[in-house]
Amino acid sequence: MRTRVQAALLLFVVIAVAAFAVPLLLFTASDRTQQLVLARSADLDRFAALMDQAAATGDTSAVAAEARRYTQLYGEPLVVTDTRRRTVVQTGGMRAADPAVARLLDAALRNQTEHPSAALRPWSRGYRMFAEPAGTGTRVSGAVVLRASVGTAADEITRRWAAVLAGAALVAVACAVLARAATGWVVSPLRRLDRAVGQLAAGLPPEQTRAGGPPELRQLAIGFNRMARTVTAALEQQRRLVADTSHQMRNPMAALRLRVDALHTHLAPSGERTYTGVTTELDRMETLLDDLLALATAEHRAGELTVTDGAGGHCDAAAVAADRYRLWKPVAERAGARLTLTPTSAAHPVPAACTDRELAQIADILLDNAIKYAGEGAEITLDCTTEPGSGSGAGSGSGSGSGFAVLTVTDDGPGLGADELALATTRFWRSGSQRENRTSGTGLGLAIAEQLLAGRGGRLELTAARPRGLRARAVVPR
Repeated sequence: MRTRVQAALLLFVVIAVAAFAVPLLLFTASDRTQQLVLARSADLDRFAALMDQAAATGDTSAVAAEARRYTQLYGEPLVVTDTRRRTVVQTGGMRAADPAVARLLDAALRNQTEHPSAALRPWSRGYRMFAEPAGTGTRVSGAVVLRASVGTAADEITRRWAAVLAGAALVAVACAVLARAATGWVVSPLRRLDRAVGQLAAGLPPEQTRAGGPPELRQLAIGFNRMARTVTAALEQQRRLVADTSHQMRNPMAALRLRVDALHTHLAPSGERTYTGVTTELDRMETLLDDLLALATAEHRAGELTVTDGAGGHCDAAAVAADRYRLWKPVAERAGARLTLTPTSAAHPVPAACTDRELAQIADILLDNAIKYAGEGAEITLDCTTEPGSGSGAGSGSGSGSGFAVLTVTDDGPGLGADELALATTRFWRSGSQRENRTSGTGLGLAIAEQLLAGRGGRLELTAARPRGLRARAVVPR
């Protein structure tokens, strides 16, 4: 934001300085050109007067001598003729017969004055031609042509322009320094406020925003600090309640299980069914407490990773997939399912921007769900691939740079309907078939996996497999 504001202010400064400097440059060049024209016009008037006097007396020696001295002193040639175009004097190598000079002499003998009007510039070189008739009123007694060099005037214009541009540059630099200071005064509090908002949005205690900048921003910072303290306290109480509840209930649950197990030997055969139901519910409550604690930890970790951009986590997804396959293969066999790992998954390393512990936890959740809900005789496939950054066209193999590592678990079980897929990651949600079959589960596994992936900038994708079943894809940046 600071760069954009500075760019806008600097653009305004450049326009303002240009609006002042350009007219000044043009005026400087025009003024120096006018000085040159006035000076040479005065010289022409003097020679015209001498020629008019020579025409009256018939003695042209004075005008000839004066013209030679002028050329010797200033280096600018002259041509003076009478009314019949007879040359009175020509100096400096300029001749009356030259086409450009002849044209000017003809115009001057027709009582026309020729003074160049185009303004000079620093890059102007060469000379300008001046012509003026000699005589009084409508009576023409001769013509004077002067070739004036513009080098001295152009050099002076160059010095004046350099001074103007240097001044404009100093003003622009001063304005740039002021703009930087002003934008820093305004934007720095906004930057601190933005960082604090990001921390608050991630569920972390934000840093106290220092009140600075304009009065409106100071008031905003004070109000945000009050709001942040309230929201942070509420979030922390909620997180602590979940964590403390799941943690503190472990001891009572363990004591209750010991007492129930101790009663088992004293139960009549008719109470066996009730005993089995009680222990099943105890197992479910313990699993629920474990998942609640895991979800609270995952949410807190996701918030930390959001603020820190997920830095510091790297692993080989292919190695994690192979390790999880070896761990879950016996479990799948005991459940009557068949778990396979695609051959290309372990062929090359697949770098992923997360820790191996996080990816292993995600893989465990997906494999546990597939084995638990796909049913006996199901075919389950674990696959680890790479995917381009555009998100289209996954392919196996190694690579570097941008893109994603994708861990995919596919089963040919009953799967989920389109409406159920949209709710699958909702906390405590379980499909209708799971509730009817009283399948064990808390409905928190996919929510935990989604939080872990979101913290690393990844995503969890659930789609229907063809011809039947469910495909779960854990997509992690590389």
